[in-house]
Amino acid sequence: MEELVARVRGFNRFYTRVIGVLGAGMHDTAYSLTEGRVLYELDKKDTTETGELRRMLDLDAGYLSRMLARFETDGLITRERSPEDARRQLVRLSEQGRAVWKMLDDASAAGVRALLQPLTEEDRRRLIAAATTIQHILDDRPAPEAYVIRPPRPGDLGWVVHRHGVLYVEEHGWDETFEAMAARIVAGYAGGHDPRREACWIAEVDGEPAGSVFCLKRDDRTAQLRLLLVEPSARGMGIGGRLVDECLSFAKRAGYERIILMTVDALTTARRIYERAGFVLDEQYAKSAYGTEVTEQYWSRPL
Repeated sequence: MEELVARVRGFNRFYTRVIGVLGAGMHDTAYSLTEGRVLYELDKKDTTETGELRRMLDLDAGYLSRMLARFETDGLITRERSPEDARRQLVRLSEQGRAVWKMLDDASAAGVRALLQPLTEEDRRRLIAAATTIQHILDDRPAPEAYVIRPPRPGDLGWVVHRHGVLYVEEHGWDETFEAMAARIVAGYAGGHDPRREACWIAEVDGEPAGSVFCLKRDDRTAQLRLLLVEPSARGMGIGGRLVDECLSFAKRAGYERIILMTVDALTTARRIYERAGFVLDEQYAKSAYGTEVTEQYWSRPL
Protein backbone atom coordinates (compact mmCIF):
# COMPACT_ATOMS: atom_id res chain seq x y z
CA MET A 1 0.00 0.00 0.00
CA GLU A 2 2.78 2.48 0.86
CA GLU A 3 4.39 1.97 -2.54
CA LEU A 4 1.02 2.64 -4.18
CA VAL A 5 0.56 5.81 -2.12
CA ALA A 6 4.00 7.02 -3.19
CA ARG A 7 3.22 6.33 -6.87
CA VAL A 8 -0.07 8.23 -6.69
CA ARG A 9 1.59 11.18 -4.96
CA GLY A 10 4.32 11.17 -7.58
CA PHE A 11 1.70 11.24 -10.32
CA ASN A 12 -0.05 14.14 -8.56
CA ARG A 13 3.17 16.16 -8.50
CA PHE A 14 3.81 15.40 -12.17
CA TYR A 15 0.28 16.29 -13.23
CA THR A 16 0.42 19.54 -11.25
CA ARG A 17 3.32 20.54 -13.49
CA VAL A 18 1.27 19.54 -16.56
CA ILE A 19 -1.62 21.71 -15.35
CA GLY A 20 0.84 24.57 -15.04
CA VAL A 21 1.86 24.06 -18.66
CA LEU A 22 -1.77 23.94 -19.80
CA GLY A 23 -2.49 27.12 -17.86
CA ALA A 24 0.41 28.98 -19.42
CA GLY A 25 -1.87 30.26 -22.18
CA MET A 26 -3.83 32.18 -19.55
CA HIS A 27 -0.77 33.93 -18.13
CA ASP A 28 -1.20 36.71 -20.69
CA THR A 29 -4.75 37.32 -19.49
CA ALA A 30 -6.05 38.98 -16.34
CA TYR A 31 -7.65 35.75 -15.08
CA SER A 32 -6.42 32.74 -13.10
CA LEU A 33 -7.24 29.08 -13.75
CA THR A 34 -9.77 29.14 -10.89
CA GLU A 35 -11.47 32.23 -12.29
CA GLY A 36 -11.56 30.53 -15.69
CA ARG A 37 -13.27 27.52 -14.11
CA VAL A 38 -15.91 29.76 -12.51
CA LEU A 39 -16.61 31.41 -15.86
CA TYR A 40 -16.85 27.95 -17.43
CA GLU A 41 -19.53 26.85 -14.96
CA LEU A 42 -21.45 30.11 -15.41
CA ASP A 43 -21.34 29.70 -19.19
CA LYS A 44 -23.08 26.30 -18.97
CA LYS A 45 -26.30 27.73 -17.51
CA ASP A 46 -28.44 30.78 -17.99
CA THR A 47 -28.36 31.52 -14.25
CA THR A 48 -26.47 29.88 -11.38
CA GLU A 49 -27.10 30.21 -7.65
CA THR A 50 -23.94 31.30 -5.79
CA GLY A 51 -24.29 28.61 -3.12
CA GLU A 52 -24.49 25.93 -5.81
CA LEU A 53 -21.42 27.41 -7.50
CA ARG A 54 -19.45 27.38 -4.25
CA ARG A 55 -20.38 23.77 -3.48
CA MET A 56 -19.68 22.63 -7.03
CA LEU A 57 -16.18 24.08 -7.06
CA ASP A 58 -15.44 23.66 -3.32
CA LEU A 59 -14.46 27.33 -2.98
CA ASP A 60 -14.26 29.45 0.15
CA ALA A 61 -17.35 31.66 0.38
CA GLY A 62 -15.34 34.84 0.94
CA TYR A 63 -12.97 34.07 -1.94
CA LEU A 64 -15.86 33.41 -4.31
CA SER A 65 -17.64 36.58 -3.18
CA ARG A 66 -14.56 38.72 -3.92
CA MET A 67 -14.14 37.02 -7.30
CA LEU A 68 -17.75 37.67 -8.30
CA ALA A 69 -17.48 41.28 -7.15
CA ARG A 70 -14.50 41.72 -9.47
CA PHE A 71 -16.36 40.05 -12.33
CA GLU A 72 -19.28 42.42 -11.76
CA THR A 73 -16.98 45.45 -11.76
CA ASP A 74 -15.43 44.24 -15.02
CA GLY A 75 -18.90 43.85 -16.54
CA LEU A 76 -18.64 40.07 -16.90
CA ILE A 77 -21.66 39.14 -14.77
CA THR A 78 -24.90 40.45 -13.38
CA ARG A 79 -26.23 39.48 -9.94
CA GLU A 80 -29.76 39.55 -8.58
CA ARG A 81 -31.82 38.15 -5.72
CA SER A 82 -33.86 35.01 -6.38
CA PRO A 83 -37.59 35.83 -6.71
CA GLU A 84 -38.37 32.63 -4.77
CA ASP A 85 -35.91 33.25 -1.91
CA ALA A 86 -34.34 36.66 -1.31
CA ARG A 87 -31.51 35.02 0.63
CA ARG A 88 -30.30 33.34 -2.55
CA GLN A 89 -28.24 35.23 -5.10
CA LEU A 90 -28.40 34.38 -8.81
CA VAL A 91 -25.47 35.03 -11.16
CA ARG A 92 -25.63 35.38 -14.93
CA LEU A 93 -22.85 35.93 -17.48
CA SER A 94 -23.15 39.07 -19.56
CA GLU A 95 -22.36 39.13 -23.26
CA GLN A 96 -18.96 40.55 -22.37
CA GLY A 97 -18.51 37.73 -19.87
CA ARG A 98 -19.26 35.12 -22.51
CA ALA A 99 -16.75 36.77 -24.85
CA VAL A 100 -14.06 36.67 -22.12
CA TRP A 101 -14.87 33.02 -21.41
CA LYS A 102 -14.52 32.16 -25.11
CA MET A 103 -11.12 33.85 -25.17
CA LEU A 104 -9.99 31.84 -22.12
CA ASP A 105 -11.44 28.62 -23.56
CA ASP A 106 -9.60 29.14 -26.84
CA ALA A 107 -6.33 29.70 -24.92
CA SER A 108 -6.87 26.51 -22.92
CA ALA A 109 -7.67 24.47 -26.04
CA ALA A 110 -4.53 25.79 -27.73
CA GLY A 111 -2.49 24.59 -24.74
CA VAL A 112 -3.94 21.07 -24.99
CA ARG A 113 -3.34 20.97 -28.75
CA ALA A 114 0.30 21.94 -28.17
CA LEU A 115 0.60 19.15 -25.59
CA LEU A 116 -0.87 16.54 -27.95
CA GLN A 117 0.80 17.67 -31.19
CA PRO A 118 4.17 15.88 -30.70
CA LEU A 119 2.49 12.57 -29.78
CA THR A 120 1.88 9.70 -32.18
CA GLU A 121 -1.71 8.65 -32.86
CA GLU A 122 -1.14 5.51 -30.76
CA ASP A 123 0.21 7.55 -27.83
CA ARG A 124 -2.79 9.87 -28.05
CA ARG A 125 -5.15 6.89 -27.82
CA ARG A 126 -3.19 5.51 -24.86
CA LEU A 127 -3.26 8.89 -23.13
CA ILE A 128 -7.02 9.28 -23.50
CA ALA A 129 -7.63 5.68 -22.44
CA ALA A 130 -5.46 6.08 -19.33
CA ALA A 131 -7.09 9.38 -18.39
CA THR A 132 -10.54 7.84 -18.85
CA THR A 133 -9.59 4.84 -16.70
CA ILE A 134 -8.43 7.10 -13.87
CA GLN A 135 -11.64 9.11 -14.06
CA HIS A 136 -13.88 6.03 -14.05
CA ILE A 137 -12.08 4.42 -11.10
CA LEU A 138 -12.05 7.52 -8.91
CA ASP A 139 -15.41 8.95 -9.98
CA ASP A 140 -18.63 7.65 -8.43
CA ARG A 141 -20.68 8.37 -11.54
CA PRO A 142 -22.01 5.41 -13.60
CA ALA A 143 -19.75 3.83 -16.22
CA PRO A 144 -20.27 4.94 -19.84
CA GLU A 145 -22.94 3.18 -21.88
CA ALA A 146 -21.35 3.64 -25.32
CA TYR A 147 -19.04 1.13 -26.99
CA VAL A 148 -17.97 0.12 -30.50
CA ILE A 149 -17.30 -3.30 -32.02
CA ARG A 150 -14.44 -3.24 -34.51
CA PRO A 151 -11.83 -5.47 -36.21
CA PRO A 152 -8.52 -5.86 -34.35
CA ARG A 153 -5.78 -3.27 -34.70
CA PRO A 154 -2.03 -3.91 -34.27
CA GLY A 155 -1.43 -4.91 -30.65
CA ASP A 156 -4.99 -6.07 -29.99
CA LEU A 157 -4.22 -9.78 -30.42
CA GLY A 158 -1.49 -9.52 -27.79
CA TRP A 159 -3.99 -7.77 -25.54
CA VAL A 160 -6.42 -10.70 -25.96
CA VAL A 161 -3.80 -13.18 -24.73
CA HIS A 162 -2.68 -10.93 -21.90
CA ARG A 163 -6.16 -10.23 -20.57
CA HIS A 164 -7.21 -13.89 -20.76
CA GLY A 165 -4.14 -14.79 -18.75
CA VAL A 166 -4.72 -12.09 -16.13
CA LEU A 167 -8.50 -12.30 -15.69
CA TYR A 168 -8.78 -16.07 -15.43
CA VAL A 169 -6.07 -16.12 -12.77
CA GLU A 170 -7.72 -13.29 -10.82
CA GLU A 171 -11.30 -14.52 -11.11
CA HIS A 172 -10.96 -18.31 -11.18
CA GLY A 173 -7.47 -19.13 -9.93
CA TRP A 174 -6.44 -20.90 -13.15
CA ASP A 175 -2.77 -21.35 -13.93
CA GLU A 176 -0.61 -20.31 -16.88
CA THR A 177 -1.72 -23.24 -19.04
CA PHE A 178 -4.91 -21.35 -19.87
CA GLU A 179 -2.93 -18.35 -21.08
CA ALA A 180 -0.81 -20.75 -23.14
CA MET A 181 -3.96 -22.14 -24.75
CA ALA A 182 -5.18 -18.61 -25.55
CA ALA A 183 -1.78 -17.80 -27.04
CA ARG A 184 -1.93 -20.86 -29.32
CA ILE A 185 -5.39 -19.94 -30.57
CA VAL A 186 -4.38 -16.35 -31.27
CA ALA A 187 -1.09 -17.37 -32.88
CA GLY A 188 -2.91 -19.74 -35.21
CA TYR A 189 -5.30 -16.98 -36.21
CA ALA A 190 -2.55 -14.40 -36.72
CA GLY A 191 -0.30 -16.85 -38.53
CA GLY A 192 -2.68 -17.31 -41.40
CA HIS A 193 -6.46 -17.25 -41.49
CA ASP A 194 -8.91 -17.01 -44.35
CA PRO A 195 -10.74 -13.70 -43.74
CA ARG A 196 -13.72 -15.06 -45.66
CA ARG A 197 -14.22 -17.81 -43.06
CA GLU A 198 -12.52 -16.59 -39.87
CA ALA A 199 -12.68 -13.27 -38.04
CA CYS A 200 -12.02 -11.51 -34.74
CA TRP A 201 -13.79 -8.57 -33.12
CA ILE A 202 -12.67 -6.20 -30.39
CA ALA A 203 -15.10 -4.26 -28.19
CA GLU A 204 -13.82 -0.78 -27.39
CA VAL A 205 -14.95 1.54 -24.61
CA ASP A 206 -13.55 5.10 -24.48
CA GLY A 207 -10.75 4.17 -26.87
CA GLU A 208 -9.61 1.14 -24.84
CA PRO A 209 -10.10 -2.58 -25.67
CA ALA A 210 -12.82 -4.01 -23.44
CA GLY A 211 -13.76 -7.34 -24.98
CA SER A 212 -13.04 -9.91 -27.68
CA VAL A 213 -14.44 -12.87 -29.60
CA PHE A 214 -13.19 -15.06 -32.47
CA CYS A 215 -15.07 -17.02 -35.12
CA LEU A 216 -12.80 -19.86 -36.27
CA LYS A 217 -13.19 -22.71 -38.74
CA ARG A 218 -13.75 -26.15 -37.21
CA ASP A 219 -14.49 -27.83 -40.53
CA ASP A 220 -16.13 -26.82 -43.80
CA ARG A 221 -19.62 -26.92 -42.28
CA THR A 222 -18.86 -25.96 -38.67
CA ALA A 223 -17.60 -22.73 -37.09
CA GLN A 224 -16.31 -22.39 -33.55
CA LEU A 225 -16.77 -19.41 -31.22
CA ARG A 226 -13.65 -18.85 -29.12
CA LEU A 227 -12.04 -16.45 -26.63
CA LEU A 228 -15.13 -14.50 -25.63
CA LEU A 229 -14.04 -11.99 -22.98
CA VAL A 230 -15.48 -8.81 -21.47
CA GLU A 231 -13.49 -6.64 -19.08
CA PRO A 232 -14.98 -6.38 -15.57
CA SER A 233 -15.27 -2.60 -15.95
CA ALA A 234 -17.42 -3.04 -19.09
CA ARG A 235 -19.74 -5.79 -17.91
CA GLY A 236 -23.44 -5.04 -17.80
CA MET A 237 -23.31 -2.97 -20.99
CA GLY A 238 -24.46 -5.76 -23.30
CA ILE A 239 -21.04 -6.19 -24.88
CA GLY A 240 -20.88 -9.98 -24.45
CA GLY A 241 -24.17 -10.53 -26.23
CA ARG A 242 -23.24 -8.14 -29.00
CA LEU A 243 -19.90 -9.90 -29.59
CA VAL A 244 -21.66 -13.27 -29.82
CA ASP A 245 -24.19 -11.79 -32.27
CA GLU A 246 -21.34 -10.53 -34.47
CA CYS A 247 -19.80 -13.99 -34.46
CA LEU A 248 -23.10 -15.69 -35.37
CA SER A 249 -23.87 -13.25 -38.19
CA PHE A 250 -20.41 -13.67 -39.68
CA ALA A 251 -20.55 -17.48 -39.44
CA LYS A 252 -23.87 -17.54 -41.27
CA ARG A 253 -22.60 -15.21 -44.02
CA ALA A 254 -19.45 -17.34 -44.35
CA GLY A 255 -21.59 -20.36 -45.24
CA TYR A 256 -21.31 -22.45 -42.09
CA GLU A 257 -24.29 -24.62 -41.16
CA ARG A 258 -23.52 -24.98 -37.46
CA ILE A 259 -21.47 -23.27 -34.74
CA ILE A 260 -20.01 -24.82 -31.59
CA LEU A 261 -18.19 -23.59 -28.50
CA MET A 262 -16.47 -24.95 -25.43
CA THR A 263 -16.78 -23.41 -21.97
CA VAL A 264 -16.75 -24.58 -18.34
CA ASP A 265 -19.68 -24.70 -15.96
CA ALA A 266 -18.14 -22.13 -13.60
CA LEU A 267 -18.50 -19.37 -16.23
CA THR A 268 -22.17 -18.75 -15.47
CA THR A 269 -22.40 -15.28 -17.03
CA ALA A 270 -21.00 -16.53 -20.34
CA ARG A 271 -23.35 -19.51 -20.24
CA ARG A 272 -26.38 -17.23 -19.92
CA ILE A 273 -25.17 -15.26 -22.96
CA TYR A 274 -24.86 -18.47 -24.97
CA GLU A 275 -28.30 -19.66 -23.92
CA ARG A 276 -29.90 -16.35 -24.95
CA ALA A 277 -28.14 -16.65 -28.32
CA GLY A 278 -29.77 -20.05 -28.93
CA PHE A 279 -26.93 -22.41 -28.01
CA VAL A 280 -27.85 -25.73 -26.34
CA LEU A 281 -25.65 -27.94 -24.17
CA ASP A 282 -24.59 -31.11 -26.02
CA GLU A 283 -22.30 -32.76 -23.49
CA GLN A 284 -20.06 -32.10 -20.51
CA TYR A 285 -17.13 -33.82 -18.81
CA ALA A 286 -15.31 -33.39 -15.52
CA LYS A 287 -11.55 -33.14 -16.00
CA SER A 288 -8.33 -31.68 -14.62
CA ALA A 289 -7.35 -28.52 -16.51
CA TYR A 290 -5.71 -25.15 -15.91
CA GLY A 291 -4.37 -26.29 -12.55
CA THR A 292 -7.78 -27.19 -11.10
CA GLU A 293 -10.82 -29.41 -11.57
CA VAL A 294 -13.38 -28.15 -14.10
CA THR A 295 -16.45 -29.38 -15.94
CA GLU A 296 -15.97 -28.72 -19.64
CA GLN A 297 -19.17 -28.08 -21.57
CA TYR A 298 -19.74 -28.30 -25.31
CA TRP A 299 -22.54 -26.19 -26.77
CA SER A 300 -23.85 -25.78 -30.33
CA ARG A 301 -26.61 -24.32 -32.44
CA PRO A 302 -27.59 -24.43 -36.11
CA LEU A 303 -27.13 -21.41 -38.33
